[in-house]
Parts: sequence; structure tokens; C-alpha cells
Amino acid sequence: MRLLFALLLMLATTATAVAERRVALVIAEDDYRLVRPLANPVNDGEVMEVALKKLGFEVVVETNRDLRRMRRALDDFREDAMGADVALVYFSGHGVEISGDNRLLPVDADASSLDQLEKTSLPLEEVRDAVAATAKVGLIVLDACRSDPFTGGNGDGRGATSLIKDLVDKIKPGLGRVGKAENILFAFSAAPGETAADGTGANSPFTAALIKYLGTDGLEIRSVLTLVQQEVYDLSRGKQLPYVESGLPKLFFASAAKEQLPERERLLLAMADVTPEMRGAVERVASDADMPLAPLYGALISSDTSHLSGESLDAKLREAADAFVKVRGEMKTLAADDPQVTELRRQAEEQLALGAFDGARVILAKAADVDNVSRQALKANFVSRTLSEAATRFLSGGAARATLDYATAIKDYETVLALYGEAGQTSLSLEQADRQSRTLEELGILYTTVGNTDAAGRAFAALVANLEQRARQETDPSVKRDLAIGHIKFANIKMAQGDLPASLQNYEAARDMLQGLTTDVPDKKDWLGDLAMAHDKIGNVLATQGDVGAAAQAYQQSLSIKQQLADAEPNSVYLLRDLTITYDEIGGLARTAGQLDGAQTAFEESLRIRLALAQNNPDDPRHQRAVSVSYTRIGDVLRERGDAAGALDAYNKSQIIAEALVRRDSNDTDLKRDLSVGYAKIGNAYGDQKDWPLALEAYQQALATARDLAASDPGNTDWQRDLSVCLEKIAGVFDAQGDIAGALQNYQDSLVIADRLAKLDPGNSDWQRDLSITFEEIGLLETKQRHYEGSKKAFEASLAIRQRLALSDPDNAIWQFDLVQAYINYAYVAKNPKAVLSQALDLTLELDRTGKLAPRDKPTIKYLRGLLAKLKAAKK
Repeated sequence: MRLLFALLLMLATTATAVAERRVALVIAEDDYRLVRPLANPVNDGEVMEVALKKLGFEVVVETNRDLRRMRRALDDFREDAMGADVALVYFSGHGVEISGDNRLLPVDADASSLDQLEKTSLPLEEVRDAVAATAKVGLIVLDACRSDPFTGGNGDGRGATSLIKDLVDKIKPGLGRVGKAENILFAFSAAPGETAADGTGANSPFTAALIKYLGTDGLEIRSVLTLVQQEVYDLSRGKQLPYVESGLPKLFFASAAKEQLPERERLLLAMADVTPEMRGAVERVASDADMPLAPLYGALISSDTSHLSGESLDAKLREAADAFVKVRGEMKTLAADDPQVTELRRQAEEQLALGAFDGARVILAKAADVDNVSRQALKANFVSRTLSEAATRFLSGGAARATLDYATAIKDYETVLALYGEAGQTSLSLEQADRQSRTLEELGILYTTVGNTDAAGRAFAALVANLEQRARQETDPSVKRDLAIGHIKFANIKMAQGDLPASLQNYEAARDMLQGLTTDVPDKKDWLGDLAMAHDKIGNVLATQGDVGAAAQAYQQSLSIKQQLADAEPNSVYLLRDLTITYDEIGGLARTAGQLDGAQTAFEESLRIRLALAQNNPDDPRHQRAVSVSYTRIGDVLRERGDAAGALDAYNKSQIIAEALVRRDSNDTDLKRDLSVGYAKIGNAYGDQKDWPLALEAYQQALATARDLAASDPGNTDWQRDLSVCLEKIAGVFDAQGDIAGALQNYQDSLVIADRLAKLDPGNSDWQRDLSITFEEIGLLETKQRHYEGSKKAFEASLAIRQRLALSDPDNAIWQFDLVQAYINYAYVAKNPKAVLSQALDLTLELDRTGKLAPRDKPTIKYLRGLLAKLKAAKK
């Protein structure tokens, strides 16, 4: 019956609301005599009176009453309103918590002593009793958590009573939790123990939001207050969050039902369901970008971010923030000849700031239609109206971009380009030409984001051509800088497509331009950072091509610039983090080349910087995670140096941080993955020490975490790959302990995953290489068991994969040496082992001759020559 009643009540019309008797007592106190006066409570009481009367309430207003008259007002309210269906008391003024009891302060409140304050303040319990005795549905709304009433004076010369020192712990500004709210709903303007703003306008933020949403059609009172909560939270940029305690026995609707809430109200309700972790991320990013909270919540809620980890979510939010800041800036500065278009753009800007992206885009569409109709009707206005429509469509694309609606943004930006094409290149002003370039850039970025690298490549190629033409016509050096960045973006696409020569050519073109620009305009520090990035990119290509020496030189050039920038701004977190990235690149390259001293030095320097950043920013988990990564990299180098104990110490330091981060945010899948990888690293170090029981324990911990992740999202290929690797680690321990059957079973389980991944994307070289390694391990185990037919089949499968990879990229030294290893393994089961080993030796000698054989692999030459000598001796 209760559920049926609730459903019927939800469908109620205004007639139902009018049929019930609603009564309200509004008390507003601001002219305090002995504590700090306030500016807005009486104004708040007046607007509340108007709002409540519109909703059918009988309203009594009491302003600036002393304690005696406040109590009389409550008594009169209890007597006159007895038997009402709904009773509401609204109080605006100072409120405090005294030893756990909530009290409202009348204008004669005296804080000269604890005893005096208790005698001259009204216990909230008396308000509760009055409301409970009056009606079945009770509402108590308290805009009474105003700023500290006991500090300072105001401009009229009356000073506030200051609390004596021994009362500070007993008397707290703001109100505490009620704890029990039977049949009554309490709404506080701030969270328990927190104070609320009085407001800089005519009303407090809480009351302004309350009168705005109290009459929202079809919303139950708790949903109304959710709107109020999120509105205040949004407009205060997270500094104030109203609080609600409800013991209502039934639903209460202040106004009748409506088909659908406006976009802003839907967003505010959705904001209430955001997790604390996501709420914290939004507040941090919004603060960094100096922007309202609502647009970021709109982007978060409208796009699918449920699968994103902490750092990935942060990156998405920063992407949305960057897009919002850009489009807001455009809206503020972009002029239009038509005042109607100007006004519509202004309205769109207001909607955008409220997170109402759909509303903003609808308004911008109207503005574009105004230009479209005009340019079709008046041929004389064709060019100017076409360009005006292009500008509006550009804003619309930015609005879609800010809410992470990539498909809509792409459609808008393509329309912009088409309109510029209609207007003709010669008709563009410098501002319009710049907007055309930025449209191409945004399209390239968006196509990259959605995975359409071909379309992204076309957009960035068009951007480069566009900027080359502008650079010939314009004298502004920033155009050349944009051209250099265009080359880098185009090169990124070519790199992703595997076209290393084209990517290197474009990176080098960008480097050459930026070197000239930074020489001509040395005060542009950002351009120096761009030059460092170009050197990094060149180093990445050269490292991929196996040219270790040239790659190291490029990284050192980048490091020199970044160190110069960091020295100039030693407190810049961004520059210091950027510096650690290059140290890591240098360390990784040195490690690949077998230069372990250089690798360790680079990784330790990166760690030194990251430890300082983490110490200076203890609440930022990104810095803690970076420290964990540095310890892991140092551990990897120590393992290669044969220092298993040192590696284990480094891995354990990394794991302590990783475990703490997961405890802090157990929903962050990236952190959980770090944890799994860390356990595997620890297992490796124990394995180096031949401590197989502890190695197995660590690997099983890694496997358990990897299984949880893989089960949570079977479509996540990275997690599936991690699961495959963990199975192989455990197989290795079983093999070392002599349990060949157990080892083989785990390798077979791993093979199932590796084979599925390789078939899923035959072009993924990493997955193909993984599959070849698994076949290799199975072949070795089959050989141990003298199952030569099985080992031959596995070795042939591994060899075939490695031959394809080596043939696809002859410059990839890692794949070439993988092929050497495959030849060596296959020789054990080949009909002509001499021929196979000779191929392996020839390939190894060629790698050595061209400088692509790592120092740690040079003993392979002697090993192969020894095997061939044994074969020759055996024949004799």
C-alpha cells in the first residue's frame, strides 16, 4: 500500500498540492548586537516568503527577533498551524554547535561566556518539537552555518564578541549532525561542522539555489535539495556542500509533475551520484584550469568513463578542461556583425558555464541558422555570413569537444572547413585563417583519439600545407612555430603507422624550424620546450631503428634544454616531471645497449627528482606512483647486473608505494595492474636467488590480481596479456622445481591466451612476439621430456613467427636477435643442424658488424662457433 501511495503521489497534479494545508515560519536574523552582523538573512527571508507563497504555503515572517520573541513565534506557529499537512520552518542567521548541541542565535545572543551563550541561544530541539507537533510532514531549513560569528567586527563600528580561549573547543561555528530526524527533513546550508558563505549578492548561495529549485515541477523534496546541494557545490567550486538528513515517512512534492527536467537540473542530480574519487579529480582539474565544476561533471557524466583508471580519468578531464577553456575564450572574444548572433553566442556561453552543453549547442545552432538564412537570401552578404557561420560552427565543435562528444565535434569541424572552402581562401582575415588552421588541428587530434589514423594523417597533412602557405604570407613567427608543431603531429601519426622514415623526416623538419626560432626569439621558453620535445621524438625513432648512438645524442640534446628550463623555474612541477621523462628515456636506451652504469645513473637521477616532487606534493598520487616506477626501473638494472638482493630491495620499496596507492583508491585499475607487475618483479628477484617457494608465492599474488582484472573486463587485451605472462612465470618456477607437467600445463594455458590475442590483431608485433616466446618455452619443455615431435612442432611455430617479424623490419635489432635464438633452438630438432646454426652465426656476425648486437649478446658468437666446431668434430 505504501508503494502504491508513493506512485499515486508522484503522479499528483497541482490540485493535489493545493488540497493540502501548507504552513511556514520564516525567521531571519542579521542585525546582531554582540556577535558579528550579517548582510543577507533578512533579504533571504523575504525571497523565501515569496517562493513559499507561490507553492501554496501560509507564511509568517519574523525578522531580527531576540530570544524571547523567537520562542513566542514558535509557540504561535505551533498553535495556529496545528493539524496542517506540511509544516516548514526556515531560519537564516548564525548557528553554532555547543558541546554537540545545535543552537540558533537570536539578535541578542551573548558569547561572553559559555553559560551566557547557552542562555541566549535557541536549541534546535525546540524547533524540531514545534514542527513535529504541528504536521505529519515537517521540513526544517537552516541557512544558519554562516561564517564564524565570533571573529572581527563589521563596518558599522560594532565589534563581535570574541570567544575566550577555553571555549574554542566547546563552541564551533556551523551546525553538527542531527542524528535522529523522525518524520522531519533537515536541510543545512553546509556540511556538518563547516560554515557557509553569506554571499556577495543580495542572497546567500544556499537560499538563492533553494528559491531557484524549490518549485521544480515533479521533483520530490529530497531531489529538489539534491539540486540545491550540487548548485551550491558547483558555484562555490567545491568549497560549500549543503547537507540533508531526512526522516520523512512519505514523499513530498512542492510542485506538480513535468515530462522532463531541464538539462542543468538533470546534470545536478547526476553529480550527486559521482564517487568521492571522481569528485576529487574533478575539483583538482577545475582548480588547475580556473574553471567552473559543472562543465567537467557534464563531460564526465555524458561520456563513458566507468572503465578509466585514475590517471586515464585525469587525462580525460584535463582534455575536457582544455577544450572548455579554449571555447570559452573564443566565445568571449569572437565578434559578430549581427547583434542577434552576438546575443545567441552570449547565451550559449552562459549555458556552457553551467555544464548545459546540449543547450549551448542548440543556441549556437540557432545562431548558425541566422547566418545561413541571411547568406542564402542576400548574395551580397554571402562571404561575411559564411565566415560568421563558420565561426559559430567552430564554437559548437568546441562545446562538443568539451563534453568529449567526439563524433559531434568532428561533424562540426568538418562543416567549418566546408564553409571556409565556400568562402574562398582569399577572403580570410588573419584571425579566420588562424581558426581554419586550428580546425584542421582539432580534427587531426579528434581522429587520432577515435582511432582513425588515416583521417588524422590527412588532417595533419592538410594542416602542414595550410601553415606552410601562411608562413610564406605572414611575418608572425608564431605561425612558423605552429608549422613545426604541425610537423610533429603529422610525424606522430606516421610513427604510429610504422612509417619510420617519414616520421623522422617530419620530426627533423620541426627540430630545424624550432632551432631557428629559438635563436631568433630566445625569450620564448615554451618554444624551447617544443625543441626539446622534437629532440625526444627524434631519439624515439632512432632508438626504434636500432641507432643507439644517434638516439642517445638526441636525448642528451633534449636533456640539456630541459635542464636549462628547470634551472630557470626550479619550482615548476611540469618542467621537473618532463625532465624525469628524458632521464628515463636515456636510462632505457642505455639499458638496451647493455650500458648498465649509464642506465642506473639516469634512473637514479630521475628518482631523485621524483622523490622531491612527492615530498612537496604528498596528496598527489601521480608523484607517488612515479617514485614507484623509478624504483622498479632501478631494480631491473640491478637484476641485470646480477645484484638480486639489491633488485629485491628496490622492488619492495616500489611495492610498498603501490600497495598504499591501491588502498587509497581500490577502484583504480592502473594501480592494481602496477601491483600485479610489482609482485611479478619480486618473484623474478627471488628466482634469481633460487628461492623458488618465495618466487612462487610472489608470482601467485601477481596471478591473482591479474585474474581479477582480466575477469572484470575480458575485452581488455592488456590485462589478458598480463594474465598470460603470470602463467608463464609460474610455469618457470615449476620447471625449476622439476615439475615439468605443472610447468607445461601453465605454458599451455598461457598459449591459449597468447594465440587468441595474436589472431585478434595479426599486425600487433608485440603479441606475435609473445606467442613465439610461449612456443619456444613449450618446445624446450618438450625437449626435456624427450618428446621431440612436440618440441619440433613448437620450435617451428616460434621460428616462423620470428622470421616474419625480422623480415618486416630488418633494422629492428631485437627482432633480428630473436631470430638468432629461434635458429639455435630449432637446430636441436632440425634434420640439418649445421645449416641452421650457420644461419644463426651469419646473422649474429652481421648484427655485430653493423653495431646492432648488444654487448650482453656478444658471447653468442663464441657459443655458436663452439657448437659448429662440435658438429664438425662429431662427423669426423
